[in-house]
Amino acid sequence: MHPTTTPSPVLTVMTVNIHKGFSFFNRRFILPELRDAVRKVGADIVFLQEVLGHPQDGAAPLSGWPEAPHYEFLADDIWPQYAYGRNAVSPQGHHGNALMSKFPIVHDKNHDVSIAGPEKRGLLHCVLRLPGMPAEVHVICVHLGLLEGHRQQQLAMLCAMVRGEVPPGAPLIVAGDFNDWRRRADAILWQGARLREVFVTAYGVPAKTFPARLPLLALDRIYVRNASAHLPVVLPRKPWSHLSDHAPLAAEVHL
Repeated sequence: MHPTTTPSPVLTVMTVNIHKGFSFFNRRFILPELRDAVRKVGADIVFLQEVLGHPQDGAAPLSGWPEAPHYEFLADDIWPQYAYGRNAVSPQGHHGNALMSKFPIVHDKNHDVSIAGPEKRGLLHCVLRLPGMPAEVHVICVHLGLLEGHRQQQLAMLCAMVRGEVPPGAPLIVAGDFNDWRRRADAILWQGARLREVFVTAYGVPAKTFPARLPLLALDRIYVRNASAHLPVVLPRKPWSHLSDHAPLAAEVHL
């Protein structure tokens, strides 16, 4: 007889910058359409950037605007667990990163990594508990700054956070909008946190995601540690090219 082995859990993960629920150039409010498109991907874990919360006055400013915060509207009954990290506050409301999960989120913490100036950025760290897995799964939703100097500091903060908060043997998935058009993040995250980018591992180069209609820049990434990724893909232009200025990424992650 051959000894039986338990197959490792497989998660489908997705990341997308939803541009506050507006189409390219802010022409239309398309959050309901975007919710339908996210649902069809069938991801277990969804990393979201630029997610709006309630307007400051509590009023719905546009037709179709949900009464609930946008991350709750997107999660609906598909992702029973969600967490939100508020990064920026304005007279019109606030926005930040969010994570939607089909598995229990047992802990979440938002790290402010804003550098002096108007840009407000954050790292949303969540800890997930999966059935039958002895180790908890750590996930971090990322949105870094537009300036190279700011990103360098924020990547150093991310590495320090991983070293301080994530056990060395725990599965870790880090995804989001890195704004890393110069491709500096890979070396920093490998040296500082032993993270590997899934498209670089699979194809040798990161995926081009911006602008969604004709992607030229590789701004969005998925990194893993103590896990492997299979079949990473850039999601098709239809319908995504009119739902966000960033093309979404998805991958199977084997823990």
